Amino acid sequence: MRRTRRPRFVLMNKMDDLNLHYRFLNWRRRIREIREVRAFRYQERFKHILVDGDTLSYHGNSGEVGCYVASRPLTKDSNYFEVSIVDSGVRGTIAVGLVPQYYSLDHQPGWLPDSVAYHADDGKLYNGRAKGRQFGSKCNSGDRIGCGIEPVSFDVQTAQIFFTKNGKRVGSTIMPMSPDGLFPAVGMHSLGEEVRLHLNAELGREDDSVMMVDSYEDEWGRLHDVRVCGTLLEYLGKGKSIVDVGLAQARHPLSTRSHYFEVEIVDPGEKCYIALGLARKDYPKNRHPGWSRGSVAYHADDGKIFHGSGVGDPFGPRCYKGDIMGCGIMFPRDYILDSEGDSDDSCDTVILSPTARAVRNVLAWPTPHPHPGLLSCQAWPFCTFPGLGAGWRCGHLEG
Repeated sequence: MRRTRRPRFVLMNKMDDLNLHYRFLNWRRRIREIREVRAFRYQERFKHILVDGDTLSYHGNSGEVGCYVASRPLTKDSNYFEVSIVDSGVRGTIAVGLVPQYYSLDHQPGWLPDSVAYHADDGKLYNGRAKGRQFGSKCNSGDRIGCGIEPVSFDVQTAQIFFTKNGKRVGSTIMPMSPDGLFPAVGMHSLGEEVRLHLNAELGREDDSVMMVDSYEDEWGRLHDVRVCGTLLEYLGKGKSIVDVGLAQARHPLSTRSHYFEVEIVDPGEKCYIALGLARKDYPKNRHPGWSRGSVAYHADDGKIFHGSGVGDPFGPRCYKGDIMGCGIMFPRDYILDSEGDSDDSCDTVILSPTARAVRNVLAWPTPHPHPGLLSCQAWPFCTFPGLGAGWRCGHLEG
């Protein structure tokens, strides 16, 4: 009997259906894997912390650090959060700040690099190190600590972070933006501590004027190869020769009403060629402050003081990332200032002696500087140089 052959196109159709079925199964499995990865990625992390809704409480012994990291980072549309202290516990060692996504839960926020936090027990700011600097007042039960990122920071990938207490601005700092963003974090370290987390908090309208950044471009009289973003100054020059200096000079001179300013080194660049000092209004834009007559400056790269000469004298320690440099004038008590330099047309001469003259703030980057240096600039009333001891102040500039 003759065998009938099955049509070839029928077998092919069945094979196509089988392949399509397997492709469909692989597609579903792939979607499930992606969802699992995303669910794991955006998951809150905590250790020695008991989470009950929006309430966080310490759940360990006093020798263990409790740390909580939120599931999602701050964004341009959601750039602020708050923590209400329900109970400060035994020691009130509560920290509020921002950390990278996979921050170690065995350390308080602010203790490790690329993290920053305001600590309630001592009012200090911890910025990537276990030693903090004085920042604000201590916080107790009933106080609210807020932390946010200025919206403009998301465009330049450098975070300008500010903190609030009870809705009022405490201060700000600068740090590089993590590739995955900066996540809200809360740390605790003693029995009885309990807080309430408000991840969707908003700053009230009455605080808008208080939340302004510390410095804008119109505050600077001269800018050369320097870009201003809030309180951030970034070098944009080529850094190939000795004249490729980036300079930022304040619009107004120091006076008895505003006699001091500081900078924080966010990124030292390749060799930390950063200088902080005072100079005359018409100081050359391609000269490091301190190199030419009528200027004085403290140089971060070698710790030397330059006073109108290209040769510096040993003065203090070298400065690195995270260090804060300050400069000011200690005016005599009987000092009389006829002009405070309130406008660009004001006289640069002050009446103390026939040769006394006003001075202006100068920040500059000498060369070579292939990698841009980043600074934050804020006017604070006191100065502590790293390694020189609390209360050390920069000497006054003699006319």
